[in-house]
Amino acid sequence: MITQKPTPEILTEWKNIFEQYKDFLQPNRKSGTDLLEYLQRNYSLTEITDEEVLTVISENVSRSAFFAEKLPDGQLPLPKAFYLENVGNGHKFYRSENKDPLDLWGGEITQIFVGVDLSSGFYMVEGSTMLWDELCAFQGVDEKDLESYVVVAEYISALQRFGKLDSVITCTE
Repeated sequence: MITQKPTPEILTEWKNIFEQYKDFLQPNRKSGTDLLEYLQRNYSLTEITDEEVLTVISENVSRSAFFAEKLPDGQLPLPKAFYLENVGNGHKFYRSENKDPLDLWGGEITQIFVGVDLSSGFYMVEGSTMLWDELCAFQGVDEKDLESYVVVAEYISALQRFGKLDSVITCTE
């Protein structure tokens, strides 16, 4: 998850990662529905039905050419929003001893917000870069993603963070 303005050094690093892994990756992107099912299977969620919240998710898709392009022809965003509960598997995102070192907001995490667009597969997470990376590693990449050195570098980083890089590279060699 990008949490700061990229420096020239970071851009160079991302380009190097892209060059190193691009030939080993194949499209394997899961849908927004798959993401939601993954979240529901692994975590306790409380749905948010507030129209303003759902509009924010929809507009993140429709106002971004990159994400709008992922909408199937003629389909509009179909947003879902949740709070990830601090119970069961979700507890790991809230524990202070496991405070996400990439979390630049600091302080105690009291709620983690997750938004998913079922149509495009777009997702957003507020409160946990670790959860964002987990979803990135789970979702995979599509053909368009594989053209972007930023997306590929983020995907590789997420896979490494969760020890899944070897399984993706091994499966595609």
